[in-house]
Order: sequence, then structure tokens, then C-alpha cells
Amino acid sequence: MTATAAPVAPVAVAVPRARALTDEAPWVRRSLMALALAFMGLFLVLPLLAVFAEAFRQGWGAFASAFESSDTWAAVRLTLLTALIVVPLNIVFGVMAAWAIAKHEFRGKAFLITLIDLPFSISPVVAGLVYALLYGVNGWLGPLLQAWDVKVIFATPGIVLVTVFVTFPFIARELIPLMQAQGEQEEQAAIVLGASGLRTFWSVTLPNIKWGLIYGVILCNARAMGEFGAVSVVSGHIRGQTNTIPLHVEILYTDYQSVAAFSVATLLALLALVTLALKTWAEWQHEAQMRQAAALPPENPRAAEQAPAVAQAQRGAWARPAAAARPDSTPHPGAHA
Repeated sequence: MTATAAPVAPVAVAVPRARALTDEAPWVRRSLMALALAFMGLFLVLPLLAVFAEAFRQGWGAFASAFESSDTWAAVRLTLLTALIVVPLNIVFGVMAAWAIAKHEFRGKAFLITLIDLPFSISPVVAGLVYALLYGVNGWLGPLLQAWDVKVIFATPGIVLVTVFVTFPFIARELIPLMQAQGEQEEQAAIVLGASGLRTFWSVTLPNIKWGLIYGVILCNARAMGEFGAVSVVSGHIRGQTNTIPLHVEILYTDYQSVAAFSVATLLALLALVTLALKTWAEWQHEAQMRQAAALPPENPRAAEQAPAVAQAQRGAWARPAAAARPDSTPHPGAHA
């Protein structure tokens, strides 16, 4: 008779749980958060507080007296005028450039993208010097402009030109990746259903890109009102005529009027805060729109968003006679009997 060995009970071995790659220790997370907050406080919040502290250092009366000067209000008017001209021009250019790049394939497309990114790689001071070389009195186009009695450099047209140059990538660069990600199926469907190109743009394309467009407009306006380098080269620093708010702040500070300089600088600080608030609001709206789209069935994730646009387009351009819509539109032989 052979002996049968008793089964051995399995021994539980404690296996250490694998640690996720992104599961840092608590002290690491706290250190990174503290470092980020310290950086923001030192380089963003503290300078902003210093502007308001210096502006009100001598009281409300000294702060208000800085805005009693006619030169200050002339700088404010010129800054607003420049923004009112530059932003609409950039909207038109940005939408057209983004449409051409995202929706079409053509020779020279990469070169056009490079030209759009050019202001990001060139110093604004260099850009101002280039425009002074082109449109100045002794520039390439200077004699022609003098013959027509047109003044560009040391005048408002020169300020507008250089501001357009340094700001035109903002809207286009916001819309190009957005349009490329959305594709062109909706536009093609609208055209197949009979909508014109203009109707397709207003009813399909524009609702899809509205938050990206708003985001780009906010950034473009902030840069246009706060541009210093290029405007400083072509303005001539003529008080009451060609000084924008940043140039006026510089002149006040170099004249040892520090309280007045910081008082006027609060306008730019408030512009930065308003820009940040509007930027955050646009991001929230865009994220809410994306969450609503993600909650829809996967076969048509943008149906709820496009329903009003499709209905509007159907009412405007896609209506057809009822007889043409029926598959059997030919009269029956006995219909007139």
C-alpha cells in the first residue's frame, strides 16, 4: 500500500502593490504647489499690488490729479482708437487665414503658416524699425508718401500698422487648430443640402468657432492696448498726439512723476485683470459646451449644438418647393381626366 501525501495549503504571499507613475508622495505634491504659488506671487501678484500701492501712496487726490491732464486723455483716446481699428482687421484676417489653412489644401500652405508665426519670432522693436525703414521720410516709400502728402511714421497710421503686425497671429492661431479638429463634414453636408457658402459660414462654421474666436479677440485686444516696443519706434513720443498709454506711462516715469505714472499704469493693470476674467469665462463656456457634446450619443455628438443652426439654414436657403421634394412629382396620366 502506497502512502498519499497530504495536500499542502497555499501560503499567502504579500505582494507589494505597484505604485502608479503619477502617484507622487504627498510632500512632493505640496512642494510643487508651494513652488508654483510662490512663483506666481513673486512675479505676478506682487508687481500688480505694487502698481496700486504706488498709485495711491499719496492719497486719492494725487491719484485723481493724474487723470486731469489732457495728455493722459489723449493717450487713452489713441489707445482705444488703435484697438478699435486693429481688432476688427485681425478678426477678418484671422478667420480668413484659418479657413484657408484648415479647410483647403494648396501650394504654399506651410509658408503661410510660417508668415503667421513671424511676429512671434521677431522683436517688436525690430518690427518698428522695419516699418520706419519702409514708410519713413527717408524710407523706400517715403518720397511717394510725401508726394501724396501722407504721413505714416510719427502719426496714427504708423501706430496702427505696427500694432496690426504684432497682433495678427493671435486670432488665426486660436482658430486654425480648432477648425482642423472639427473637420469639414458639417460644411460639406450643408453645401450638399443646398446652402450657399455664406449661409454655411454663418449657420455652421461660426457657431462652431465662436468661443475660440472670442478667446482670440480677448488676447488680441489686450496686446494691442499694451504694445510698447514697436509703437515706441514709430510714434515719435509726441505728447498729446502719438503717445499711447504705455508710452505716456514711460514719459511720466522718466520725468520723475512716479505717482502719476503708476496711476495711469493702473489702467493697464485693470485691463490685465479684465482680460484674465474674460479669458477664464470663455474657457468655462467652451468646456461646458464640450461636456454637453460628450453627453450626447456618439454617432452624432454635435447634434444639440447644431440643431438651431441647421434649423436656421433650412428656413433660409434649403427650402424647396413641395412638388420637387416628392419622389413621384410627375402627374398621373389620368389626373386631368
